[in-house]
Amino acid sequence: MGNHLGKPTLKKLNRDLNPDLPDTDNSVKNNIEAFDLAPTDTSATTAQPTPVVISDPQTLTDTFGRHHTYLRISLSERCNLRCQYCMPAEGVSLTPKPQLLATDEVLRLAELFVREGVTKIRLTGGEPTVRKDLVDIIASLKQIKGLETVAMTTNGLVLTRQLVPLQRAGLDILNVSLDTLRPARYEQITRRKGYERVRAGIDLALQLGYSPVKVNVVLMRNFNDDEICDFVQLTEDRNLDIRFIEYMPFSGNKWDYEKMVPFKEMVDKIQGQWPDFFAMANGPNDTSKAFKVPGFQGQVGFITSMSEHFCGSCNRLRLTADGNLKVCLFGNTEISLRDALRSNCSEDDLLALIGAAVKRKKKQHAGGPCPKTSSPPRWPPSCQLDTTFLQQTHTPLSRQVRTFAHGDKLTHVDDSGSAKMVDVSDKGATTRTALAQAVVQVGEKIGRLIRQNELKKGDVLTISQLAGILAAKRTSELIPLCHNISLSSVNLTLKLNDSGSVVLISSEVRCEGKTGVEMEALTAVTVAALTVYDMCKAVSHDIVITDICLLRKDGGRSGTFERKP
Repeated sequence: MGNHLGKPTLKKLNRDLNPDLPDTDNSVKNNIEAFDLAPTDTSATTAQPTPVVISDPQTLTDTFGRHHTYLRISLSERCNLRCQYCMPAEGVSLTPKPQLLATDEVLRLAELFVREGVTKIRLTGGEPTVRKDLVDIIASLKQIKGLETVAMTTNGLVLTRQLVPLQRAGLDILNVSLDTLRPARYEQITRRKGYERVRAGIDLALQLGYSPVKVNVVLMRNFNDDEICDFVQLTEDRNLDIRFIEYMPFSGNKWDYEKMVPFKEMVDKIQGQWPDFFAMANGPNDTSKAFKVPGFQGQVGFITSMSEHFCGSCNRLRLTADGNLKVCLFGNTEISLRDALRSNCSEDDLLALIGAAVKRKKKQHAGGPCPKTSSPPRWPPSCQLDTTFLQQTHTPLSRQVRTFAHGDKLTHVDDSGSAKMVDVSDKGATTRTALAQAVVQVGEKIGRLIRQNELKKGDVLTISQLAGILAAKRTSELIPLCHNISLSSVNLTLKLNDSGSVVLISSEVRCEGKTGVEMEALTAVTVAALTVYDMCKAVSHDIVITDICLLRKDGGRSGTFERKP
């Protein structure tokens, strides 16, 4: 990254566009001197690619062959602005702090994703700079072997105070959100003051050697689209990457299609002033279409999520501040990695959760058409996941045994009635299969909410399915007299019945072993049913779990059992 000392700063353009804007150069200079830090080339802080062994490249590869190497981590739900396109004026309900990811949880998950192939992490929010331990988080991330880039997207309000220590900690790439070059309009958009501080922060970033500084601009028709050429002019004598973002729908922003300025309209407007404005080459996973005015130092990009989606090359995953994994920005399905961590899930179980979520990623925009014409669709009301990749990895515990019965005698108790371990060493390993079911009567109201995926806790069927799979793998930890056995596969299906008032749950569990898997099949449907109850109880407690039973078992000395209708 180049050093920008001695080159034109933002001062001239500040005064050209805003004659009343205070001189920010001195504040930037004083900031640097206060830290006793000469402007540096930030490439010195960029970690060189380090060979790292990826434990399983398929974990982060979806069914369309997209390998995900880019993780966006939201460090906070809080923000010190109230941008009109982002949140309602009254703000949003914040998640209680104990339910947010702690710093050690953020770092543990980050390291796990890097081991699976992530090479770039971007810190976002809310607003990431409201996090008091931001510097420590960046410094810790930079210590993760295999992580090449740490980036951050910020509103820039506190950059003049924080950027120097952030750069020292290892921040490689900086994006600043700024939607206008007019102070009064900035206050109108953000519902807060602070324009001058943001401009000073951008100036500081340039002088510290960030090259380029990326400036994100959300365009809205009849609001700030008259400033397109003013933003392009910024790139004439400074290394900025102005990135125009098509206005996108989010909950609470009262999105209106008529406010969206499509990519081609933006280009036409710019070419009206600079006819030789041309397209540059883009990388395979770039979300921004790069353009440039010949002779200008910086460049312009267009993020066309609405008019020309880039889903086919998407390599991004998102981790929310409360620990939910989102595989698509427009999707409403999330998997809680926080809950898995706090339930002491093994690393293999965490990877199974992550891999299952990634493989459910849709071809584009959560499986539906471009959302400029319709809202992102919900997940279907039933789901089935082939989980043959979920291998049992728990170490057998000496005190864990499986129950057996032969004829009318229980074989897991001795003559005095005390529990004892059953010796299965003389039994031959055979293919064992068990099928089980459970029924959850939820009622039509809850059934409708499940079908439309409108329950506050998220996708009921998917999360309950994953809970059941994990429970099957941990049966020996839940049932004290069960052997800990290696499972070949766990297939768990949840679906709403035709009336939409009942969730039908079925499981099929297989293994190659000396004992059967009936308990694993029954545990899977039971825990899945309990998870359905837990996720729906806020709507009604009038939920009934019934008909938990073994449907069929194959293998072993006792042969085949099949429940009669």
